[in-house]
Amino acid sequence: MQGIEMARRFYEDAVKPVIESEFSPYADRIAVGLVGHGSECFGFDDEISKDHDFEPSLCIWIDEESEREFGFRLFRTYTKLQKEYSQINTTEKSLRGSDSRGVMTISDFYRQYTGRDGAPETLKDWVYTPSYYLAEAVNGQVFCDPYGRFTEIRDKIKNGMPEDARLKKIASCAFHMAQSGQYNYKRCLSHGELGAARLALSDFVKSAIDMVFLLNRRHTPYYKWSFRAMRELEILGQGAFELERLINKSGDQALEISREIEKFCACVISELIRQGLSDSHTDYLENHAYSINGRIKDHELRNSHIML
Repeated sequence: MQGIEMARRFYEDAVKPVIESEFSPYADRIAVGLVGHGSECFGFDDEISKDHDFEPSLCIWIDEESEREFGFRLFRTYTKLQKEYSQINTTEKSLRGSDSRGVMTISDFYRQYTGRDGAPETLKDWVYTPSYYLAEAVNGQVFCDPYGRFTEIRDKIKNGMPEDARLKKIASCAFHMAQSGQYNYKRCLSHGELGAARLALSDFVKSAIDMVFLLNRRHTPYYKWSFRAMRELEILGQGAFELERLINKSGDQALEISREIEKFCACVISELIRQGLSDSHTDYLENHAYSINGRIKDHELRNSHIML
């Protein structure tokens, strides 16, 4: 059983009945789900994942007024229910695992991912907040949210990135892909710098993954899950297999690696043009990066350095 299913059963069997009985006057102010840090929140947990933080657990979100009014009583009730319901003793606790579960305020939950009480607010917030934080803020499932405040913020983070911020990130990815993959990979090999060439290839793959997520209007998760999550994307998602093969090729396959880099860049360029993000007609992504950047309406962001 995966963690998200175990969490839902815990909610349906134990938590929901108690909320409806003991907390009935406040039930319309309590949101419950499983969202945040951990493979189970992405639906990527497996047998190996059970060696730590594997137990029935939930996130219970309330606002500040509710926290003052009945938060401590809800916390004690949840802790008791979890202890009684759990039949699994985890052998290890990760650094962040248990701290991101249980009763918390909505603002406390989102603050750990955005640094604010809710969604990013300014263009700089959207551009510079790490994508994997935003991905963790919107993964998993919300089992109930009668008040709707938690889901409102969740939807804004998931779907509300301003286009200028997306364009800046896409332009930066295109620039990195050009510099690391189309130019410096071969350049490093020519200098005999094999380690640097491998770093250039790694940077290209990372930037390519970020690019694909942005083209799908999605946030890239933590690198541990980026390939797996990319395979599920509609636009260029199957390119995850190509990028994974690429990064695993040996150093004596340099010519083949270079060809594969150019092939993937060509696919990205086609999509950039299809989405109306670039009007460049070259096969070098740096030119497309400047074309994309030129579409940014905000003067300050448009004129900031193209490399993030």
